[in-house]
Amino acid sequence: MRGALLVLGVLLAVQGCATSSQTEAAPPSESPAAVDLRMDACPAADGPAGDGDVLPELSFPCLAGSGDLTLGTAPGVPTVLNLWAPWCEPCRDELPLFDQLHTEAGEVVGVLGLVEKDTLASSLSYVSDAGLTFPSALDETGELLEDQGINGLPVTFFLRADGSIAHREIGPIHSYEELRGLVAQHLGVTVP
Repeated sequence: MRGALLVLGVLLAVQGCATSSQTEAAPPSESPAAVDLRMDACPAADGPAGDGDVLPELSFPCLAGSGDLTLGTAPGVPTVLNLWAPWCEPCRDELPLFDQLHTEAGEVVGVLGLVEKDTLASSLSYVSDAGLTFPSALDETGELLEDQGINGLPVTFFLRADGSIAHREIGPIHSYEELRGLVAQHLGVTVP
């Protein structure tokens, strides 16, 4: 087991961004109202998560709208949860794919983001500049990463409608076709 974790850690260092690269000298926090966001508000949970492998019940403030994104609950539809950060280059490269999925999948597949180990000001600035529209929340301290024993970004969780984890994709997703394939394989949903 320890050997497998060591190999996973090496792969994350090679494929993604180590979370120790977080922005430490980021500008002070600002309110979402001070930045032009086209991002959708976070959805409400549909109820308690099903049995099996589920995310911990954690709540994080949404970047757009009021309220929190609560994990460890049933989203009500198959959902893709991408963990990212503005300081992570592979994350920035794949974010347009998740935005496209959010647009193309409509109500069939939910798309959520969770910004890891960043500040509110930095996250809002990046979302505004990139024009992202899929709902995202902020995990400033990396609480979910720590809970899941993950040391790098990006990471994508494929969640069933009941909130159980169908798959964890460690490392970047390189194309929309690859993302669509993962959604079909792990969530059983075909999206355009």
